[in-house]
Amino acid sequence: MSEEFPTPQLLDELEDAQDVATPNKKRGLSSNRVLKDIFAGTIGGVAQVLVGQPFDTTKVRLQTATTRTTTMEVLRDLVKNEGVFAFYKGALTPLLGVGICVSVQFGVNEAMKRFFQNYNASRNPNMSSQDVDLSRSNTLPLSQYYVCGLTGGVVNSFLASPIEQIRIRLQTQTSNGGDREFKGPWDCIKKLKAQGGLMRGLFPTMIRAGHGLGTYFLVYEALMAKEIGTGLTRNEIPPWKLCLFGAFSGTMLWLTVYPLDVVKSIIQNDDLRKPKYKNSISSVAKTIYAKEGIRAFFKGFGPTMVRSAPVNGATFVTFELVMRFLGEE
Repeated sequence: MSEEFPTPQLLDELEDAQDVATPNKKRGLSSNRVLKDIFAGTIGGVAQVLVGQPFDTTKVRLQTATTRTTTMEVLRDLVKNEGVFAFYKGALTPLLGVGICVSVQFGVNEAMKRFFQNYNASRNPNMSSQDVDLSRSNTLPLSQYYVCGLTGGVVNSFLASPIEQIRIRLQTQTSNGGDREFKGPWDCIKKLKAQGGLMRGLFPTMIRAGHGLGTYFLVYEALMAKEIGTGLTRNEIPPWKLCLFGAFSGTMLWLTVYPLDVVKSIIQNDDLRKPKYKNSISSVAKTIYAKEGIRAFFKGFGPTMVRSAPVNGATFVTFELVMRFLGEE
Protein backbone atom coordinates (compact mmCIF):
# COMPACT_ATOMS: atom_id res chain seq x y z
CA MET A 1 0.00 0.00 0.00
CA SER A 2 1.04 3.60 -0.32
CA GLU A 3 2.49 5.78 2.43
CA GLU A 4 -0.88 7.52 2.72
CA PHE A 5 -2.54 4.47 4.24
CA PRO A 6 -0.16 2.78 6.74
CA THR A 7 -2.42 0.25 8.48
CA PRO A 8 -1.16 0.40 12.10
CA GLN A 9 -1.02 4.19 12.18
CA LEU A 10 -4.48 4.44 10.61
CA LEU A 11 -6.10 2.20 13.19
CA ASP A 12 -4.27 3.94 16.04
CA GLU A 13 -5.49 7.33 14.84
CA LEU A 14 -9.04 6.09 14.48
CA GLU A 15 -9.07 4.67 17.99
CA ASP A 16 -7.44 7.81 19.40
CA ALA A 17 -10.20 9.91 17.85
CA GLN A 18 -12.79 7.80 19.63
CA ASP A 19 -11.04 7.79 23.00
CA VAL A 20 -10.75 11.53 23.60
CA ALA A 21 -13.94 12.04 25.57
CA THR A 22 -13.96 9.19 28.10
CA PRO A 23 -10.62 7.38 27.73
CA ASN A 24 -11.06 4.33 29.95
CA LYS A 25 -14.60 3.41 28.95
CA LYS A 26 -14.30 4.23 25.27
CA ARG A 27 -10.96 2.47 24.88
CA GLY A 28 -12.44 -0.77 26.19
CA LEU A 29 -15.50 -0.44 23.96
CA SER A 30 -13.39 0.41 20.94
CA SER A 31 -11.04 -2.55 21.37
CA ASN A 32 -13.97 -4.89 21.88
CA ARG A 33 -15.73 -3.53 18.81
CA VAL A 34 -12.64 -3.87 16.60
CA LEU A 35 -12.31 -7.54 17.58
CA LYS A 36 -15.97 -8.11 16.74
CA ASP A 37 -15.56 -6.40 13.36
CA ILE A 38 -12.55 -8.56 12.53
CA PHE A 39 -14.16 -11.82 13.65
CA ALA A 40 -17.42 -11.16 11.81
CA GLY A 41 -15.47 -10.17 8.69
CA THR A 42 -13.45 -13.39 8.84
CA ILE A 43 -16.59 -15.54 8.99
CA GLY A 44 -18.07 -13.51 6.14
CA GLY A 45 -14.92 -14.17 4.11
CA VAL A 46 -15.13 -17.93 4.67
CA ALA A 47 -18.74 -17.88 3.44
CA GLN A 48 -17.61 -15.88 0.41
CA VAL A 49 -15.01 -18.47 -0.60
CA LEU A 50 -17.23 -21.51 -0.11
CA VAL A 51 -19.95 -20.01 -2.28
CA GLY A 52 -17.77 -18.28 -4.85
CA GLN A 53 -14.76 -20.49 -5.59
CA PRO A 54 -16.30 -22.52 -8.47
CA PHE A 55 -17.45 -19.30 -10.16
CA ASP A 56 -14.04 -17.72 -9.62
CA THR A 57 -12.14 -20.64 -11.13
CA THR A 58 -14.35 -20.46 -14.22
CA LYS A 59 -13.84 -16.69 -14.47
CA VAL A 60 -10.05 -16.93 -14.24
CA ARG A 61 -9.89 -19.71 -16.86
CA LEU A 62 -11.91 -17.51 -19.24
CA GLN A 63 -9.85 -14.38 -18.52
CA THR A 64 -6.50 -16.06 -19.10
CA ALA A 65 -7.44 -18.32 -22.04
CA THR A 66 -5.11 -17.87 -25.01
CA THR A 67 -7.79 -18.89 -27.51
CA ARG A 68 -11.40 -17.77 -27.79
CA THR A 69 -13.66 -19.93 -25.64
CA THR A 70 -17.05 -19.88 -23.94
CA THR A 71 -18.23 -20.45 -20.39
CA MET A 72 -19.82 -23.78 -21.27
CA GLU A 73 -16.62 -24.98 -22.97
CA VAL A 74 -14.59 -24.11 -19.87
CA LEU A 75 -17.06 -25.90 -17.60
CA ARG A 76 -17.12 -28.98 -19.84
CA ASP A 77 -13.34 -29.18 -20.14
CA LEU A 78 -12.81 -28.71 -16.40
CA VAL A 79 -15.13 -31.56 -15.48
CA LYS A 80 -13.96 -33.84 -18.31
CA ASN A 81 -10.20 -33.35 -17.96
CA GLU A 82 -9.70 -32.44 -14.31
CA GLY A 83 -12.78 -33.57 -12.41
CA VAL A 84 -15.36 -31.65 -10.39
CA PHE A 85 -12.85 -30.84 -7.64
CA ALA A 86 -10.96 -28.72 -10.17
CA PHE A 87 -13.46 -25.97 -9.36
CA TYR A 88 -11.84 -25.75 -5.93
CA LYS A 89 -8.25 -25.63 -7.17
CA GLY A 90 -6.35 -23.10 -5.14
CA ALA A 91 -9.19 -22.88 -2.60
CA LEU A 92 -6.96 -23.36 0.45
CA THR A 93 -5.18 -20.06 -0.08
CA PRO A 94 -8.35 -17.96 -0.39
CA LEU A 95 -10.07 -19.90 2.39
CA LEU A 96 -7.30 -18.79 4.72
CA GLY A 97 -6.46 -15.53 2.97
CA VAL A 98 -9.87 -14.21 1.96
CA GLY A 99 -11.12 -14.58 5.51
CA ILE A 100 -8.28 -12.30 6.58
CA CYS A 101 -8.83 -9.95 3.62
CA VAL A 102 -12.55 -9.59 4.24
CA SER A 103 -11.91 -9.01 7.95
CA VAL A 104 -9.55 -6.17 6.97
CA GLN A 105 -12.07 -4.75 4.48
CA PHE A 106 -14.90 -4.74 6.99
CA GLY A 107 -12.71 -3.88 9.97
CA VAL A 108 -11.19 -0.79 8.34
CA ASN A 109 -14.56 0.20 6.87
CA GLU A 110 -16.22 0.05 10.30
CA ALA A 111 -13.30 1.89 11.94
CA MET A 112 -13.52 4.63 9.33
CA LYS A 113 -17.26 4.94 9.91
CA ARG A 114 -16.62 5.53 13.62
CA PHE A 115 -13.90 8.02 12.72
CA PHE A 116 -16.33 10.02 10.58
CA GLN A 117 -19.02 9.81 13.26
CA ASN A 118 -16.58 11.50 15.66
CA TYR A 119 -15.42 13.95 13.02
CA ASN A 120 -18.96 14.98 12.12
CA ALA A 121 -19.86 15.38 15.79
CA SER A 122 -16.79 17.55 16.40
CA ARG A 123 -18.10 20.00 13.81
CA ASN A 124 -21.42 20.32 15.61
CA PRO A 125 -21.05 22.99 18.34
CA ASN A 126 -24.22 21.79 20.06
CA MET A 127 -22.95 18.25 20.61
CA SER A 128 -20.55 17.24 23.38
CA SER A 129 -18.03 14.44 22.94
CA GLN A 130 -20.03 12.28 25.38
CA ASP A 131 -23.06 12.49 23.08
CA VAL A 132 -21.37 11.02 19.99
CA ASP A 133 -23.45 8.16 18.58
CA LEU A 134 -21.03 5.37 17.61
CA SER A 135 -23.75 2.79 16.98
CA ARG A 136 -23.93 1.14 13.57
CA SER A 137 -27.41 2.66 13.09
CA ASN A 138 -25.93 6.17 12.97
CA THR A 139 -25.75 7.06 9.26
CA LEU A 140 -23.18 9.17 7.37
CA PRO A 141 -23.14 11.24 4.15
CA LEU A 142 -22.73 9.01 1.07
CA SER A 143 -19.35 10.54 0.17
CA GLN A 144 -17.97 9.43 3.53
CA TYR A 145 -19.18 5.87 2.98
CA TYR A 146 -17.22 5.85 -0.29
CA VAL A 147 -14.06 7.02 1.49
CA CYS A 148 -14.55 4.36 4.18
CA GLY A 149 -14.74 1.60 1.58
CA LEU A 150 -11.91 3.04 -0.52
CA THR A 151 -9.62 3.11 2.52
CA GLY A 152 -10.47 -0.49 3.35
CA GLY A 153 -9.74 -1.51 -0.24
CA VAL A 154 -6.37 0.23 -0.42
CA VAL A 155 -5.25 -1.14 2.96
CA ASN A 156 -6.41 -4.62 1.99
CA SER A 157 -4.54 -4.63 -1.34
CA PHE A 158 -1.24 -5.58 0.29
CA LEU A 159 -2.88 -8.83 1.39
CA ALA A 160 -5.20 -9.35 -1.56
CA SER A 161 -2.61 -8.91 -4.31
CA PRO A 162 -0.32 -11.87 -3.42
CA ILE A 163 -3.26 -14.04 -2.36
CA GLU A 164 -5.06 -13.47 -5.66
CA GLN A 165 -1.90 -14.09 -7.66
CA ILE A 166 -1.32 -17.43 -5.93
CA ARG A 167 -4.94 -18.41 -6.52
CA ILE A 168 -4.80 -17.39 -10.19
CA ARG A 169 -1.61 -19.37 -10.86
CA LEU A 170 -3.01 -22.47 -9.17
CA GLN A 171 -6.37 -22.14 -10.93
CA THR A 172 -4.79 -21.86 -14.38
CA GLN A 173 -2.66 -25.00 -14.03
CA THR A 174 -4.16 -27.63 -16.30
CA SER A 175 -1.86 -30.48 -15.29
CA ASN A 176 -2.65 -32.69 -12.29
CA GLY A 177 0.53 -34.74 -12.57
CA GLY A 178 4.08 -34.39 -11.34
CA ASP A 179 4.99 -32.03 -14.18
CA ARG A 180 2.84 -29.19 -12.86
CA GLU A 181 4.76 -26.04 -12.02
CA PHE A 182 3.32 -25.48 -8.55
CA LYS A 183 2.68 -28.36 -6.15
CA GLY A 184 0.43 -26.26 -3.92
CA PRO A 185 0.06 -22.84 -2.26
CA TRP A 186 3.29 -22.92 -0.25
CA ASP A 187 5.32 -24.13 -3.22
CA CYS A 188 3.78 -21.31 -5.28
CA ILE A 189 4.68 -18.73 -2.62
CA LYS A 190 8.29 -19.92 -2.47
CA LYS A 191 8.75 -19.91 -6.23
CA LEU A 192 7.11 -16.51 -6.72
CA LYS A 193 9.19 -15.04 -3.91
CA ALA A 194 12.39 -16.52 -5.36
CA GLN A 195 11.62 -14.88 -8.70
CA GLY A 196 10.70 -11.55 -7.12
CA GLY A 197 7.12 -11.79 -8.37
CA LEU A 198 5.04 -12.25 -5.23
CA MET A 199 3.71 -8.67 -5.27
CA ARG A 200 3.24 -8.51 -9.03
CA GLY A 201 0.02 -6.69 -9.91
CA LEU A 202 -0.13 -4.69 -6.66
CA PHE A 203 -0.88 -1.33 -8.31
CA PRO A 204 -3.86 -2.52 -10.41
CA THR A 205 -5.11 -4.39 -7.35
CA MET A 206 -4.99 -1.15 -5.33
CA ILE A 207 -6.95 0.78 -7.96
CA ARG A 208 -9.51 -1.99 -8.43
CA ALA A 209 -9.96 -2.61 -4.71
CA GLY A 210 -9.98 1.06 -3.74
CA HIS A 211 -12.63 2.19 -6.19
CA GLY A 212 -14.44 -1.14 -6.17
CA LEU A 213 -14.85 -1.34 -2.41
CA GLY A 214 -15.64 2.36 -2.24
CA THR A 215 -18.58 1.65 -4.55
CA TYR A 216 -19.37 -1.62 -2.76
CA PHE A 217 -19.82 -0.14 0.71
CA LEU A 218 -21.36 3.08 -0.60
CA VAL A 219 -24.19 1.20 -2.31
CA TYR A 220 -24.73 -1.16 0.62
CA GLU A 221 -24.73 1.56 3.26
CA ALA A 222 -27.01 3.77 1.15
CA LEU A 223 -29.57 0.95 1.02
CA MET A 224 -29.17 0.32 4.75
CA ALA A 225 -29.54 4.04 5.52
CA LYS A 226 -32.80 4.11 3.57
CA GLU A 227 -34.17 1.33 5.78
CA ILE A 228 -32.90 3.01 8.95
CA GLY A 229 -34.61 6.19 7.78
CA THR A 230 -37.97 4.42 8.08
CA GLY A 231 -37.43 4.07 11.83
CA LEU A 232 -35.75 0.66 11.97
CA THR A 233 -32.48 0.04 13.77
CA ARG A 234 -29.76 -1.79 11.86
CA ASN A 235 -30.44 -4.97 13.82
CA GLU A 236 -34.13 -4.90 12.85
CA ILE A 237 -33.52 -5.04 9.10
CA PRO A 238 -34.54 -8.58 8.00
CA PRO A 239 -31.84 -11.00 6.77
CA TRP A 240 -33.39 -11.35 3.32
CA LYS A 241 -32.91 -7.62 2.78
CA LEU A 242 -29.30 -7.83 4.02
CA CYS A 243 -28.71 -10.58 1.46
CA LEU A 244 -30.42 -8.61 -1.31
CA PHE A 245 -28.49 -5.41 -0.51
CA GLY A 246 -25.21 -7.33 -0.46
CA ALA A 247 -26.01 -8.99 -3.79
CA PHE A 248 -26.80 -5.64 -5.42
CA SER A 249 -23.67 -4.02 -3.96
CA GLY A 250 -21.46 -6.78 -5.31
CA THR A 251 -23.04 -6.43 -8.74
CA MET A 252 -22.33 -2.69 -8.76
CA LEU A 253 -18.73 -3.31 -7.69
CA TRP A 254 -18.00 -5.56 -10.66
CA LEU A 255 -19.80 -3.31 -13.13
CA THR A 256 -17.37 -0.51 -12.23
CA VAL A 257 -14.06 -2.42 -12.13
CA TYR A 258 -14.33 -5.54 -14.31
CA PRO A 259 -12.10 -4.45 -17.24
CA LEU A 260 -9.35 -3.54 -14.77
CA ASP A 261 -9.73 -6.93 -13.09
CA VAL A 262 -9.09 -8.62 -16.45
CA VAL A 263 -5.89 -6.61 -16.87
CA LYS A 264 -4.83 -7.46 -13.31
CA SER A 265 -5.41 -11.18 -13.86
CA ILE A 266 -3.32 -11.17 -17.04
CA ILE A 267 -0.47 -9.34 -15.30
CA GLN A 268 -0.53 -11.79 -12.40
CA ASN A 269 -0.68 -14.86 -14.64
CA ASP A 270 2.15 -13.76 -16.95
CA ASP A 271 5.30 -15.89 -17.17
CA LEU A 272 7.81 -14.42 -14.73
CA ARG A 273 10.83 -15.79 -16.61
CA LYS A 274 9.71 -14.77 -20.11
CA PRO A 275 6.89 -12.25 -19.63
CA LYS A 276 4.69 -11.42 -22.61
CA TYR A 277 3.56 -8.14 -21.10
CA LYS A 278 5.16 -5.27 -19.27
CA ASN A 279 4.06 -5.00 -15.66
CA SER A 280 1.84 -1.99 -16.36
CA ILE A 281 -1.88 -1.44 -16.83
CA SER A 282 -1.55 0.61 -20.02
CA SER A 283 0.82 -1.86 -21.69
CA VAL A 284 -1.44 -4.86 -21.07
CA ALA A 285 -4.59 -2.93 -22.02
CA LYS A 286 -3.08 -1.80 -25.35
CA THR A 287 -1.79 -5.27 -26.16
CA ILE A 288 -4.99 -7.18 -25.51
CA TYR A 289 -7.12 -4.52 -27.21
CA ALA A 290 -4.96 -4.71 -30.34
CA LYS A 291 -5.25 -8.50 -30.33
CA GLU A 292 -8.93 -9.06 -29.45
CA GLY A 293 -10.70 -5.72 -29.29
CA ILE A 294 -13.00 -4.43 -26.58
CA ARG A 295 -14.43 -7.88 -25.87
CA ALA A 296 -11.07 -8.87 -24.36
CA PHE A 297 -11.87 -6.70 -21.33
CA PHE A 298 -15.05 -8.65 -20.62
CA LYS A 299 -13.79 -12.23 -20.72
CA GLY A 300 -15.49 -14.14 -17.93
CA PHE A 301 -17.95 -11.31 -17.28
CA GLY A 302 -20.98 -13.61 -17.32
CA PRO A 303 -19.73 -16.04 -14.63
CA THR A 304 -18.52 -13.11 -12.55
CA MET A 305 -21.92 -11.44 -12.54
CA VAL A 306 -23.67 -14.76 -11.84
CA ARG A 307 -21.21 -15.35 -8.98
CA SER A 308 -21.44 -11.84 -7.59
CA ALA A 309 -25.01 -11.94 -6.29
CA PRO A 310 -24.86 -15.10 -4.13
CA VAL A 311 -21.29 -14.49 -2.98
CA ASN A 312 -21.79 -10.94 -1.79
CA GLY A 313 -25.25 -11.63 -0.47
CA ALA A 314 -23.73 -14.42 1.65
CA THR A 315 -20.85 -12.19 2.76
CA PHE A 316 -22.98 -9.30 4.01
CA VAL A 317 -25.74 -11.34 5.63
CA THR A 318 -23.12 -13.46 7.41
CA PHE A 319 -21.23 -10.39 8.64
CA GLU A 320 -24.38 -8.65 9.89
CA LEU A 321 -25.81 -11.74 11.61
CA VAL A 322 -22.51 -12.51 13.33
CA MET A 323 -22.35 -8.90 14.55
CA ARG A 324 -25.88 -9.27 15.94
CA PHE A 325 -24.96 -12.53 17.64
CA LEU A 326 -21.87 -10.96 19.23
CA GLY A 327 -23.85 -7.90 20.30
CA GLU A 328 -23.03 -4.22 19.73
CA GLU A 329 -22.35 -1.27 22.01
